[in-house]
This record gives sequence, C-alpha cells and structure tokens, in this order.
Amino acid sequence: MDTFALVVTIAVALFFTYTNGFHDSANAIATSVSTRALTPKAALAMAAVMNLAGAFFGSGVAKTVSKGLIATPQGRSGMAILFAALAGAVAWNLVTWYFGLPSSSSHALFGGLVGAALAGGVTVHWNGVVDKVVAPMFLSPVAGLVVGYLLMLGILWFFRRSSPNRTKRGFRIAQTVSAAAMALGHGLQDAQKTMGVVVLALVINDPSKGFGIPVWVKLVCALMMSLGTYAGGWRIMRTLGRRIIEVDPPQGFAAETSSAAVLYVTAVFNAPVSTTHVITAAIMGSGATKRIKAVRWGVARSIVAGWFITMPAAALVAAGCYWLVRVAFA
Repeated sequence: MDTFALVVTIAVALFFTYTNGFHDSANAIATSVSTRALTPKAALAMAAVMNLAGAFFGSGVAKTVSKGLIATPQGRSGMAILFAALAGAVAWNLVTWYFGLPSSSSHALFGGLVGAALAGGVTVHWNGVVDKVVAPMFLSPVAGLVVGYLLMLGILWFFRRSSPNRTKRGFRIAQTVSAAAMALGHGLQDAQKTMGVVVLALVINDPSKGFGIPVWVKLVCALMMSLGTYAGGWRIMRTLGRRIIEVDPPQGFAAETSSAAVLYVTAVFNAPVSTTHVITAAIMGSGATKRIKAVRWGVARSIVAGWFITMPAAALVAAGCYWLVRVAFA
C-alpha cells in the first residue's frame, strides 16, 4: 500500500481530532466560564489535561468506530474512502464552528464514514449504525435532559433553606470538579473515535495489523485533541454558556454532572454518543427548573435542527470528496 496515502489520511484524522478539540472544548467548560467558576485560560488548561487523561480509559468506543459501522474497505480506494470521510467531517466542523453552532463532531464523522462508504461501494453495517449511532443520538440527549432536570430539582430542594449567595459560591467551587468530570468524559468518548479511524487506516494499509490500538495512536490522538481543546472554541462557548439560558453555578454543576454520568454509562456499552448533544440537553433540563420560559427555545430549536442535518450533510460532503480524490488514490 502507498505509504504516502496512509500518512496523508492519518494527518487528516489528526487534524479532525484537533478541530474536534476546539469545536467541542465548550462542552466541558462553557458553563464554568459563564458562571465565573473558572477563568477561561484555567478552564481550557484543565479541559485539555482531562481530555488527555480520558483518552486512555478503555477502547470500546474506538473499536465500534473502526469495525462496527462500515465494512473494512480495501486497497487504495479504501484509503480514499477513509480520507473522504474525514474531509467531510472536518468541513462540517469548520462550518458549524464559524457559525457558532454546537453540532456534533461525532456525528459529522459517522456521517462522513457512511457517505464515503456508500459512494465507494463499501457495505454499511446498518444495524451497527442504528444501534450504536442513531438510537444513542436520540436517547442520550433525552437522558441528559431528564437527569439534568431531576438533579437540579434535587439541588433546589436540598438547598431550599440556604442563602442563595452562599449556595452559589459553594457551587462555583463544585463546578471545578464537575467540569473536570465532563472533560474526562469528553476525552473518553471523542478521542477514542479518532483512534478508531487511525486504526482503520492502519488495517487498510496492512490487514495483518489487526484492530488493536497501538500506544502511539492513543498518545498522538489524545495530544491533538488536547491541543485543539486548549485552542478554545469561543463562538460555541457563547452559545452554550449564554444564548440557551443564563446559567448560574448550581445549574452549571447539575448540567456538567449529569452529562458526565451519561458519557460514562454509554462508554461502558461502547456507544459513541455526542458530548455536544448531551451537555446541550442537560443545560436545557437544568435551566427548565427555573421556569420553562427561561430556556430560549428558539435557540434550542436551531441547535436541534443542526443535530438532525449533521449526519446527512457530512455524508454528502464526504461522498463528493470521494469522487474528487478517488483518482489520486486509485
């Protein structure tokens, strides 16, 4: 197999995980920054470190991505399919980042894989797509919404006789822990997705390699995501931290804690869920306890609409990229 094609594809995969880092860094720290629990630089540094740590916990999500969604493509055309999938995901990440829309990098990647596979005549494991991508795409935000709402209700009841100002000060401190837990979950989920793609590229190049994840793949993917996280995603951070609802420290703690719980549970079942979907829904759930109208549902509708178009849009871009690059890889 052409080593140049392998190197280029892995480079694009690492650039994707970099864009994933700055695109999704807001997931972990938007509420902490907006409530002034953490300064932006401190929050980004913490998120980068915890993303790095989370990448080394488990490998089930990576295996789902590498062999659970599409059949392993073969030869130079197979590398072209993988390259096109990544190009489609990167393009969608950059577009949504520019407009400050917290769409899912994960579903951009999944859409890219499916679109490029279909364009290249490679079998798509639709059962895997439905069970591991589509079903969690609906269930995980619902879980985030419900758990965030219930946790916030519990906080309101437990601290009902406490001084509001004292309670907020306490939760600002608690948010440093909940934001770290959320960042760890982001590394656990999203860094593994790129690991799965890099492993798939290695298998296409040399099928004898198998689907084990080399240590250098874990390290490089984790580092690139951490670098992207530290670069920051300020446009998306404003959307999550301010535009959906004015988040206070107890709400931020409830949203981050419930999101982290959902991410950990889904990782146990090797389900690659969207951290963006989960935290956005959790923010809505915790905010709705104040009053339903406190949530800016118009902004929320725009975000949810972005969720639904991400996979097909990335799939179309990836399919187009495949037709453009197949000659170069053929």
